[in-house]
Amino acid sequence: MMPTITKNLIIINVLFFLGGFVANSYGIDLADYLGLHFFMAEKFNAAQLFTYMFMHGGFTHLFFNMFAVWMFGRILEQVWGPKRFLLYYIVCGVGAGIIQEVVQLIQYEVQLSAYDSVNIGSAIIPMSEYLNMMTTVGASGAVYAILLAFGMTFPNQQLFIFPLPIPIKAKYFVMGYALIELYSGFANNPNDNVAHFAHLGGMIFGFILIMYWKKKNNGTHYF
Repeated sequence: MMPTITKNLIIINVLFFLGGFVANSYGIDLADYLGLHFFMAEKFNAAQLFTYMFMHGGFTHLFFNMFAVWMFGRILEQVWGPKRFLLYYIVCGVGAGIIQEVVQLIQYEVQLSAYDSVNIGSAIIPMSEYLNMMTTVGASGAVYAILLAFGMTFPNQQLFIFPLPIPIKAKYFVMGYALIELYSGFANNPNDNVAHFAHLGGMIFGFILIMYWKKKNNGTHYF
């Protein structure tokens, strides 16, 4: 039986995804309201640091995030309990959004602050309009934090990861993912719409929270 928080997180994310289709039928872009805008954009509000993690950019995005929540999150919830697991999920999701905002600020200061307009290929638009287009959605920051927590809690657990022909220990799986995200973030591929630093931000906040709990509990109760 799936634990309560894991089950409800999956249900809520699916409902938000379906709600997006309903809203679109009425000409409303739900992601434009609930997605995380760059804090200098006029469409930004602080609540988006929470709501953005329940919005997704497509079925594949939703499916793989929720599959990871089901696969790893249910185990962590059983070990930690529902309150601690939910707190971890929310804090790391918000933390990932904060890191994404910081990265976007750096990109803005380095690349865009000197310009009043931006050429997006199909048109030249005012900077204020472009800033509103800098939107982040998805639970991936919280999901990467879950992967980190699983790797730290069960470091030697063997995982079978397609297409690898042999099992890999959880700690190496997590380190590999972190390195891939770090490389991809600095590669700065213009066609890559993935918020790699938000993923790393979720892991960073997750690591800090886990180490705090570990110190508080003297490393004996939860880890």
